[in-house]
Amino acid sequence: MTGTPPILRLDGEDYDLSKASEEAKALVERLQHLERQFEEKSNIMALLTKAKNAYIADLKAEIIKNKTGVDLSTLFDEE
Repeated sequence: MTGTPPILRLDGEDYDLSKASEEAKALVERLQHLERQFEEKSNIMALLTKAKNAYIADLKAEIIKNKTGVDLSTLFDEE
């Protein structure tokens, strides 16, 4: 049983990479590497955005505590 040939889908067209030149195969590998990096950086950006929003929420709570004397974090404790 033979495996299916590697296929590249680009702009809605399928290309058989088994018939591609070595240069084309190298370019596809570089493109795939960049796509993996993009996904990794996107995940890091999402994580940093979540951390930023948490810091902003904590800062808002601290500002309210200093202005009013009310500690919002104690309002949500489950003791």
